[in-house]
Amino acid sequence: MAGHSKWANIKHRKAAQDSKRAKVWTKILKEITVAAKVGGGEPDTNPRLRTAVIAAKNANIPNDTVTRAIKKGTGELEGVNYEEVVYEAYGPFGVALMIEVLTDNKQRTVAEIRHLLSKYGGNLGENGSVSWNFTRKGNIIVSAENTDEDALMLTALDAGAEDVVNEGETFSVLTEPSAFNDVHESLREHYNIEHADIEMMPGTTVTIGNEEDADKYMKLLDILEDHDDVQKVWDNSEIPEDIMEKLNA
Repeated sequence: MAGHSKWANIKHRKAAQDSKRAKVWTKILKEITVAAKVGGGEPDTNPRLRTAVIAAKNANIPNDTVTRAIKKGTGELEGVNYEEVVYEAYGPFGVALMIEVLTDNKQRTVAEIRHLLSKYGGNLGENGSVSWNFTRKGNIIVSAENTDEDALMLTALDAGAEDVVNEGETFSVLTEPSAFNDVHESLREHYNIEHADIEMMPGTTVTIGNEEDADKYMKLLDILEDHDDVQKVWDNSEIPEDIMEKLNA
């Protein structure tokens, strides 16, 4: 989801994804395989793989399943050859989208993504058309319950974080991607981490302030994220909390 201040929206989408555990597992394992192929099978020396393994642990994927996915990436076991693609697109209401894909058939996937976008009033963009507005950042969401902000700030900054943002019910710990794993490791022993990922955060946002429009837009995001080849969707939408509560009711 767009922006580190949108954890309420992320939780809505995450709950929907968690209800489809088999599909969530498939996507995480696919990422582990590609990460191992690109950077090697040792999480300690491969930050991308380490991040994916953290996601696997959070999703309760068995260790032996994770190990098999790593071996498929390193070539120790036979596996599918996936291609990484990031599609830049526009959704309805002028929202910018970054759609991260792992596919074994690029032509099929781009045709399907284009169809889904057009069905909901969106379209694919050229390379660079929306990526200029996004910056890759580590984002670790810590529950504010029983959490001392000053202590969290000190621990996070000492571990290499850039900033800690008070979001009310949660704190958002922001990092450079290269520091994400170290910061996460330092925090997870002492704090209740609700979410941790390396995200594409927008510089500017588009507010969708109408409930009907927000519902239409959320349906597009849900159907994109449900696609087998789509790993993640980042956007620059901003939906007011009261409208999100109505949609989630």
